[in-house]
Amino acid sequence: MPKVWFIIKHNILIQGCHQHFKVRSMKLKQNVGLIILAAGASVRYGASKQLLSFNGETFLRRIVRESLESVCQPIVAVFGADARNLSRHVDEFAVHTIQNDKWKKGMGTSISVGMEKLLEIDEEIAGAIITVCDQPFVTNDVINGLVKNFNESQALIVASRYAETLGVPALFSRRLFSDLMALKNSGGAKDLIKRFSAETVAINFSEGAIDIDTPEDFHCLKTNFVEF
Repeated sequence: MPKVWFIIKHNILIQGCHQHFKVRSMKLKQNVGLIILAAGASVRYGASKQLLSFNGETFLRRIVRESLESVCQPIVAVFGADARNLSRHVDEFAVHTIQNDKWKKGMGTSISVGMEKLLEIDEEIAGAIITVCDQPFVTNDVINGLVKNFNESQALIVASRYAETLGVPALFSRRLFSDLMALKNSGGAKDLIKRFSAETVAINFSEGAIDIDTPEDFHCLKTNFVEF
């Protein structure tokens, strides 16, 4: 089924934009870490999606930068396919990187490896956000909004709502760390969101529906959004 993106050409105001939290300067009540999943081989795209350039910046560098500009610490990027090359592209950033040697088995293995690294750096973190490279409209405001909602609600999960579903970026309470670390193979964050849906708080992020899986997706992105 083809993707449907509700886009106003040459105007990036999309339903839900006004609901982002402007909280760059907020005081963090609890330390929250963040995992960037960048281990996949981009098989459907046919080339490394992480290194696609949009608005003068690769997807990988953009999500690393936005994450570092958020209130989250520490930040961990998980690499797998083409790990050495991808690591080289973020050398200048204060981000922790780790290689998932089992990346071919699925996203769950990357989440598990990322969690182990986060807790190795800071075992006291109260929560962890999981995000990906191929959602080009994830910003530090979106990330901070998850943290703000978590601090206020103390929910088990704070997830993003878009395209009639809940997904990443999503924040998971410390109470789910063992579940995250136990994920295997193709199991991912959505599995936990579904399992604990009754204890999940959602924030609107309609642009989250825009994710890049194929060259056609990327062409649609570049055609319908102004690069600046």
